[in-house]
Amino acid sequence: MPENKNLKTVRVRFAPSPTGFLHVGSLRTALYNFLFAKKHNGQFILRIEDTDQTRLVEGAVENLVNMLNWAGITYDEGPGKEGQFGPYTQSERLPIYQAHVQKLIDLNHAYYCFCSAERLELSRQRKIAAKLPPAYDRLCRDLDPKDVADRIASGESFVVRMKVPLVGELTFNDLIRGSVTINYKNIDDQILLKSDNFPTYHLAVVVDDHYMQISHVIRGEEWLSSTPKHLLLYQYFGWAAPDFAHIPLLLNPDKSKLSKRQGDVAVEDYINKGFIKEALVNFVAFLGWNPGDTREIFSLTELTQEFSLERVGKSGAIFNIEKLRWLNHKWITGYDANQLALLVLPFISQKYPQVNQLSADHLGKMIKLIQKDLITLHDSTDLLAFYFENLDQSNQAIFNDFKHLKQINQIIKANLPIKDDLAFLPSVKKTAKDAQIPLNEVFPIIRYALTGKVEGYGIQELIDILGLPTSTLRLNNFVAASQN
Repeated sequence: MPENKNLKTVRVRFAPSPTGFLHVGSLRTALYNFLFAKKHNGQFILRIEDTDQTRLVEGAVENLVNMLNWAGITYDEGPGKEGQFGPYTQSERLPIYQAHVQKLIDLNHAYYCFCSAERLELSRQRKIAAKLPPAYDRLCRDLDPKDVADRIASGESFVVRMKVPLVGELTFNDLIRGSVTINYKNIDDQILLKSDNFPTYHLAVVVDDHYMQISHVIRGEEWLSSTPKHLLLYQYFGWAAPDFAHIPLLLNPDKSKLSKRQGDVAVEDYINKGFIKEALVNFVAFLGWNPGDTREIFSLTELTQEFSLERVGKSGAIFNIEKLRWLNHKWITGYDANQLALLVLPFISQKYPQVNQLSADHLGKMIKLIQKDLITLHDSTDLLAFYFENLDQSNQAIFNDFKHLKQINQIIKANLPIKDDLAFLPSVKKTAKDAQIPLNEVFPIIRYALTGKVEGYGIQELIDILGLPTSTLRLNNFVAASQN
């Protein structure tokens, strides 16, 4: 394996476990690593950490890659983009880990542990009852080497644990949190190799980061307490450690940790609800980072130019769904209507499959009409329901709210059938003026007849979208229904 001799080149990694969906917190971790790499002309690596074989979900790797590609977070090395430091899936690297476990044993930095799960649980419960930290009691730490050899030869099940110093403390510099000191008494003798011969996260991540020449480890705050274990392993192997930066937790509005129990946490959930990638990436970037001024709208390119770890805070970041909705609306309103139509089409077609029969030009006109009212892509289905559904023209209650209804019906009838959409409104205005009926009473009624709503879009645009026959039919139906 190539040695980690040069950390000047920025190489960062996103290393998820393929256990299902991509969490929005994981999307943020991937984004920060990607932005940091691109800002410094470095490399962004995707590594699949699948050493916990009990939690694997079929198709999860493909989902992870698809979600990253959707967001525009493309990796330079990883599954399907093999580089000189592969393989990039940990289950394909088992001999490497096993060799390094043996090296630690030989250096007396690790030991075999034969304790059963039952004994470990009993010991844990006793410590909890005594109000002590429920760490391993190190029963096997100083076993006689011959006893160890005999037990292994007899086929007894074991794990391998690292030897943590019994006294002292470890201090390291975090690029976000500054100096961090943790006493060794608070660090457990971590399992490095499980009984199934698979490494734990703690061993695999150090070995892989070293041989993949990772220069900076940018990960969630939840891994902060594990960093001393990893730094000890770097010391034991005689390797230079990368720089560490631990980004803040994502929190619900009530300050609890963001979790599935309180709402959607998967990137797919937000895609399915009609949030677009520009908005979600923009939103996620601001969960812990800010540009130092009042700007809030950032493209991925602009984020790459502006991002720095120095502007990532320590405090937990509140996941404010209303802010995400606001950003989504801002990004949607800036879209080209024809491009937006491509994003909206799958949502509309779920309820109204006939939309697939419309021309791209016609759909573009429809989307342009409703664009300013879209918060999410999903909203398009309700906003365009008037186009696809037959209107109920029998609401007598609303008829009573219309002033001069009989005279306005006469104005409508005088201009039907509609033969020219450009001539219709000027003709209505002239007819209304001759009848001395204010236009602010005429137009809401015509709009209601066309869409079922008094307020909304311009009549000219509505007729253009609905077409002359449908517009004429709806106006005729309204007049007939309101005269009864």
